[in-house]
Amino acid sequence: MRFTINGQQTEAHVDLRTSLLDLLREHLGLTGTKKGCNQGACGACTVLVDGERINSCLALAVQYEGREVTTIEGLGSPGALHPMQQAFVEHDGFQCGYCTPGQICSALGMAAELQRGVPSYVTEDLSATSIELTHDELRERMSGNLCRCGAYNGIVDAIREVIGAPPRAETREAA
Repeated sequence: MRFTINGQQTEAHVDLRTSLLDLLREHLGLTGTKKGCNQGACGACTVLVDGERINSCLALAVQYEGREVTTIEGLGSPGALHPMQQAFVEHDGFQCGYCTPGQICSALGMAAELQRGVPSYVTEDLSATSIELTHDELRERMSGNLCRCGAYNGIVDAIREVIGAPPRAETREAA
């Protein structure tokens, strides 16, 4: 099978039942994508395929032959982080870091969905040509990515900075 992974042409000879996650981690040595639940419930394995986010643990590698797969390793480098990676660092959007690659890939996929006008469960106006990334909209769109450490506020702040969403509403009442 032939793939384009992080901009590089790659060929792999694996069993047709091999998941995309196992191809990346076990056969290609790209261990940034994590195996969490292996059931599509936690988002730790999120990667981008042709710019769309998917749970790689649920995808057979053969389904994505010939397509562009981007993992966390393809987004930046230690000396030149992707803006989303940099924002996660600046806003403490990680603690143990296990979920961070999936969170970052999911955030970038979510940004592309917004640009295409793809609605979410909480989108109020389904006929709108542009969708505002409100607090509820952002949290709903990222709900498939879990963080056991509870770094959600930093994750949300990092995403807001990069995507340009309005800041969270203050919860303090006016005196």
